[in-house]
Amino acid sequence: MAGEAIVSSSAPQTAQMRQLETALDGMGVTRSHKSIIFLVVCGVLFDVFEQNAVGLVGPLLRQQWGLSATDIGFLNTITFIAAAMGRLGSGYFADLKGRRFMLNVNLALFTFGAILCATAPNYTVLSIGRFIVGLGLGGEITTAVTMLAEFCSARFRGTAVGLINVGGGGLGNMLAPAFALGVFAIFPGDNAWRWLFGCLVLPAVFIVFYRRFIPETPRFLLSQGKVKEANQVLSMLAAGQLANGSYPFREYITADAESTAPQRRATRIGDIFSGVYARRTIAVGIASWMTFGAQLSVLTLMPTILVAQGYSITKSFAFTIVMQSGSLLGAIAASVLGYNLPRKRVLTFGAVAACLAGLAFGNLTGSVAYVLVFGALFQFCVLTLNTSIWIYAPELYPTRMRGLGVSFLLALGTVGGALSQLAAGKMFDLHGVAGMFGMIAVMYGIFAIAVQFAPETFGKSIEGSGDDEADAPVPVAATRPVSSH
Repeated sequence: MAGEAIVSSSAPQTAQMRQLETALDGMGVTRSHKSIIFLVVCGVLFDVFEQNAVGLVGPLLRQQWGLSATDIGFLNTITFIAAAMGRLGSGYFADLKGRRFMLNVNLALFTFGAILCATAPNYTVLSIGRFIVGLGLGGEITTAVTMLAEFCSARFRGTAVGLINVGGGGLGNMLAPAFALGVFAIFPGDNAWRWLFGCLVLPAVFIVFYRRFIPETPRFLLSQGKVKEANQVLSMLAAGQLANGSYPFREYITADAESTAPQRRATRIGDIFSGVYARRTIAVGIASWMTFGAQLSVLTLMPTILVAQGYSITKSFAFTIVMQSGSLLGAIAASVLGYNLPRKRVLTFGAVAACLAGLAFGNLTGSVAYVLVFGALFQFCVLTLNTSIWIYAPELYPTRMRGLGVSFLLALGTVGGALSQLAAGKMFDLHGVAGMFGMIAVMYGIFAIAVQFAPETFGKSIEGSGDDEADAPVPVAATRPVSSH
């Protein structure tokens, strides 16, 4: 069978993975962890700025090039399509070539696309630039989620991954308009939109930092049989030094089984649908489609919804910014909950809360207070769920297929977001705000049911063959790090 070649693993290598778990649990959170998280989150923050760029420069493009609203919408659509493709491609090559390698590739794609957008002579070139940007955007976020999950201990990985969305979905969405206004103030005129895209080339600086300071994850190195390199990264993390620093070397993982580590072929899409992985991929894939579809539908249509309720365009944008504060708080809440509570409990109760908040917003928008309170509450629930999905996804697959598994789940969310906007718009046209949010409430009901079919992963090892025994918690005292001479 195709999947059997990668499912089997030697007992010695399983023991090495347990040694790695013990080492990460024992060192906790060091200065190295914090530095790596900071660099990755900064990169994701600029990703979100870029993701919002088309909406921010849309009025200028319409005025200068005479574009229609459909033309502007197509630029967003092509970005989302490319992001889904980028996530799948990045996941495949991250499992094949490494997480660090793909982080740099994605950032390079993102930067090249931004340069092409800034210098685009016409709409066609701008569209090509947005496609390339989308490839980098989707790939970098997926790789960041996988990478941080693999650097951290079982207890802290939820918080680490959650911080990505604090910087992205939270701060990024809130600060993107302010970033654009700042650029427009410094560089006014017809070419202000070019300067905005040009300033988004700045993240290229992070490529230098990524290559110099962020190492490959010890889990990926160990999965490739590179025991010495994995020990070097663990020593670096324990000492609180980045990759180019000096630190004492410790042999946390014994090399006895290095020669017997099995040769692994490249992961295939069928692998995440084989054995017990099929149920978790389908269940969490459905949940990802529902929650990201609901979020993007509301983000896209929110100004239209508020204008339809009788508010001016200016007030609608102001209300949207205020409601986005709920997004930041939701991402922070997910990071905290990821440290303290089981994943499925957070996802189930969060889905119920999102359902109720959506229904309240859809039916109680008669006053400004209700709009702001229920809108912020809904955004809070949505970002709590979306961030929790990011936390949950890398825990569902072992290292050999984690990149592809995570990328597939998040790509489904991207596709769901693109298609759900069409359905939400149709419901709004036919049945108004109440009908649209009624549809979103149903989506969260499906979300709550779907996650019940996936396993609980909180506090458990993220390695193993996928059976119940492999998913059991790794005993902290199972093995001890051995000091080298």
